Amino acid sequence: MRMQGKVCVVTGGARGIGRGIVETFAREGAAKVYALDMNDKEFPALEANFPNVKGAVVNVTDSGAVNALVARIKEESGRIDVLVNNAGITRDNLIQKMSDSDWDAVIDVNLKGVFIMTRAVAPLMMEAGSGSIVSISSVVGLDGNIGQTNYAATKGGVVAMTKGWAKEFARKGAKVRANCVSPGYTRTPMIETVPEKVLEPIIAKTPLGRLAEIQDIANAVLFLSSEESAFVTGQVLRVDGGLVL
Repeated sequence: MRMQGKVCVVTGGARGIGRGIVETFAREGAAKVYALDMNDKEFPALEANFPNVKGAVVNVTDSGAVNALVARIKEESGRIDVLVNNAGITRDNLIQKMSDSDWDAVIDVNLKGVFIMTRAVAPLMMEAGSGSIVSISSVVGLDGNIGQTNYAATKGGVVAMTKGWAKEFARKGAKVRANCVSPGYTRTPMIETVPEKVLEPIIAKTPLGRLAEIQDIANAVLFLSSEESAFVTGQVLRVDGGLVL
């Protein structure tokens, strides 16, 4: 029970990788896992299967709503031990075809949203003297990709912010850690719509010969969120099967 007694917040927690993280934390004994998402359709099933999970609708780009929710969580649970910044979107296109609205939408959710969530939660952790913040980046944020200028910019920005936070949040004796998980191509509902002929070359270039499963990513987040990684901060953990070496 690596999350025994911890109070956790996971953004984008209703579907895909976020849901996998929520369920993993719940199985690992978390006192409470708050699954934050814009879509509440999955909350009833999550809460029915895991009594220690509570869904909450919030837009991570709305600082007022985020601050109010964090205050409510503190009132209900007394603290936040773990924050996972997972919420993200894509609006892919070649740069000459990428609109201002596509750029702005991805920057708002993937970068500003991570900033707003962390700004709201980190002071509580620093006051308590401990905590773990894990933000989901991407191999695209480290290595780039055609047609993903906006997405790559946000995921690279998340890495840069995390490294700054690792220094900032450990001041004055606080043991608040900040790390990133950088997934490779992962079998989520979104990627299941991609034709196999597109995925086959990616799998062929991956030394471990497959795409990541959601649980592969959740396991990495679990490690960085638990006391097993108590001396790890400011790091980027690639979970890509060796796709980029």
